[in-house]
Amino acid sequence: MTQTTPATADWIACHRCRTLVYGKRLARDLGVCPDCGHHAPITAPQRLAQLLDEGSIVPLPSPVTPEDPLGFVDTVPYPERLRRARESSGLDEAVICVKGTIAGRPVVVTAMDFRFLGGSLGIAVGERITRAADVALAERAPLVMITASGGARMQEGIFALMQMAKTSGALAELDEAGVLTVTIVTDPTYAGVAASFATLADVIIAEPGARMGFTGRRVIEQTIGQRLPDDFQTAEFLLAHGLVDDIRPRAELRSVLARLLTLQADRPGLPDWEDVRDGTARDHADGQDDRATRGGPAARPTGPPSRRDPWENVQRARGIDRPTTLEYLATMMDSFIELHGDRMSGDCPAIVGGPAVLDGRPVMVVGHQKGHSTAELIARDFAMPTPDGYRKAARLMRLAAKLRLPVVTFIDTPGAHPGLEAEERGQAIAIAENLRLMARLPVPIVAVVSGEGGSGGALALGVADRMIAFESSIYSVISPEGCAAILWRDRTMAPSAAAALRIDAASQLRFGVVDEVIPEPDKGVQDDPMLGAERLRKALTVALDELVARPVQELLRDRRRRFRDIGIASVDVDQEGGAK
Repeated sequence: MTQTTPATADWIACHRCRTLVYGKRLARDLGVCPDCGHHAPITAPQRLAQLLDEGSIVPLPSPVTPEDPLGFVDTVPYPERLRRARESSGLDEAVICVKGTIAGRPVVVTAMDFRFLGGSLGIAVGERITRAADVALAERAPLVMITASGGARMQEGIFALMQMAKTSGALAELDEAGVLTVTIVTDPTYAGVAASFATLADVIIAEPGARMGFTGRRVIEQTIGQRLPDDFQTAEFLLAHGLVDDIRPRAELRSVLARLLTLQADRPGLPDWEDVRDGTARDHADGQDDRATRGGPAARPTGPPSRRDPWENVQRARGIDRPTTLEYLATMMDSFIELHGDRMSGDCPAIVGGPAVLDGRPVMVVGHQKGHSTAELIARDFAMPTPDGYRKAARLMRLAAKLRLPVVTFIDTPGAHPGLEAEERGQAIAIAENLRLMARLPVPIVAVVSGEGGSGGALALGVADRMIAFESSIYSVISPEGCAAILWRDRTMAPSAAAALRIDAASQLRFGVVDEVIPEPDKGVQDDPMLGAERLRKALTVALDELVARPVQELLRDRRRRFRDIGIASVDVDQEGGAK
């Protein structure tokens, strides 16, 4: 199936499976083979017609740019190559830039077309994409970039190379302004395009089988002298290595974009990152021993005492049948789009996250994910994140800050993954970076301890303005077994360690670590997950309603004070040794 024939030829042979497909059916299926699912290349005009609302497309002006800055000649003069490309493609350049709407929401779209000199990046393409970004910036409309390119245009030499810096700078301006950017990766996307604007978007979605990379497969194989994996640089390979957020069939792209575009909204009262940084030094100076003048810690609710033996509480918190993060999201959220990868090396399945809508309010959700079956628990590594997972969480929280979305985290982990590879990839650094990031994240953060909160692996999602815990949850510096092995030198003393550590939710409430405890049915939240989800939804809504109304500097000041007070503020101790 070629790029020029899907809608015209009577019968077309699929490039992958060689099945003959009726041309009109292939056109209805957007160029996707009904037998094997192969996504044949389609043109930029076809892309725009598929994705944007009918009648909404308004072409952006095409700037006048130099056409042959080097006077380049190979087998034919460069101007002749341009003439032939225009004649064969019907386009004047390798990208079309338009304004329009998707599901009624305004958007700016740049669509590359591989038919025009391999979709190469030259002066004209770079200038058009940059000007499209300028329009998105001026109108605060999301920018969607559809890529199809072999890389920078050789015939324009250093001028083509400089377009990588120009377009990347334009994306940086959109980041600073909080404008959503999305890349749709189509086959192929290589070299200068892949190494600039294509991979700088907030969300990167790839079509099945689409290839993306810096250096082509053949060149790499010739250089290193070995055969690469069959799926090398494909969308599936990229997803597994944390380099794209998702893979979606062509027929789903429009609906996914429509949902993503709802994230773009101005939210008064939340400043840009620079405003937060400017206020940091002043905030610290104002609070430099402000504990002496604040009159002690804020009053904490006492909450009901724990109804269970501490060790029984530990077993309940670890119960394999307790609802998982994804199950809470499916029950509570109006919508959820899972995003993947740390954009560096991997996609840790122990942490899930992405934008969601809670009672009409867009939020960013990040949480540990366990499972119920042995197979899922193993696949999710029992919710013990690697550095990839914490870096994925950090990426999503930075995106939340850019788009001014409140963050909701779900904590349910025995701790961070212990292992050689995790240490080699900087496990401690990844956790520390999250703690620092969350301490100054300029949006409200609400954390939920839904099950087991183990050590720094849990706290890496727990630096929040509000902490909500389910009644049977636990939160601790170490597992009772680990504590018993170190201090009692006997792991069978774990029940005694659990009691001594006071890791139950009621104790955490009295200590000021937790702000609210959600009651559970007598047999635990797993006995009525819908009730638990509804109680959590109400608690989250109340917390977010209060937090989003607060000025961001006040939010950050109180977040800092919250953690400065824990363990420092005066605490009365009753005769049994418990805080009250």
